[in-house]
Amino acid sequence: MKYLFMKHTFLPILAAVLFTAACQSKSQTNGAGDNKKDSLTTTTAEGAVAADQSPTSTTDISKIKVADAKTILARKQVPILCYHQVRDWREKDSKAAKDYIIPIATFKDHMKMLADSGYHTILPDQLYDYLNNGTALPSKPIMLTFDDTDLDQFTIAAPEMKKYGFKGVFFVMTVSLGRPNYMSRDQVKQLSDMGHVIGSHTWDHHNVKKYQGQDWVTQIEKPTKTLEEITGKKIQHFAYPFGLWNPEAIPELKKRGMKSAYILATKRDENDPLYTIRRIIASGYWSSKTLSNSIKNSF
Repeated sequence: MKYLFMKHTFLPILAAVLFTAACQSKSQTNGAGDNKKDSLTTTTAEGAVAADQSPTSTTDISKIKVADAKTILARKQVPILCYHQVRDWREKDSKAAKDYIIPIATFKDHMKMLADSGYHTILPDQLYDYLNNGTALPSKPIMLTFDDTDLDQFTIAAPEMKKYGFKGVFFVMTVSLGRPNYMSRDQVKQLSDMGHVIGSHTWDHHNVKKYQGQDWVTQIEKPTKTLEEITGKKIQHFAYPFGLWNPEAIPELKKRGMKSAYILATKRDENDPLYTIRRIIASGYWSSKTLSNSIKNSF
């Protein structure tokens, strides 16, 4: 199979695909308001202690028994934001591209709004524990995720998050490591060492729905091994390129050690909700007030 990076076409093709097909921002409220029965935090003394834990707290999710789908779907969804590029718009950026490019000042406003509003960032292992066991989360939990390994996520987003004690999840596409305007292996390692989580986002952003045969080795197994070598940690969380998935992909991800997988704003799978966890794109057009409203309306 010919992959996107061949013949030096990877970067421009990927950029175009990301900006035109990656995410369906118009559907970001799909599934909103579903299953808001359970509180995200408990009111017991024990629950209060659990809720105050740092997002860097470690949870051995390999020992957690997976709950049935009905139990998981009944829990209140945690807001999860998806960012891509964090940089100022350029004249050549298309109207569609600007959905996925957050101007620096806008990103800073987003982070300040989240902090001022009392949000606390959580990480995938905490979410996994909550969804399966109902373990208490901090008050107003939120997850910040970043796709595609863009360099500005390291140089701009991470330092801004640090001001507020926020931690995030960086879904890395390994073919881009060390390329111009993308993160290096050392920078990915630094993020991991700082307490952020590194997740898999395939080798070259190939659509999971089109995988056949060796594609699972090329796109999942090898990148996972690469990221584990870089971070020295197990890689157990995955984000689908373009947010696109199919039921056939889920057992393949399970075979390869993934404990959860993240889609975008479409409906969760009724049988495997852990492998269809919803996120919304934080649009470059959104003010902090719009983002606040979108969080409340989408989850």
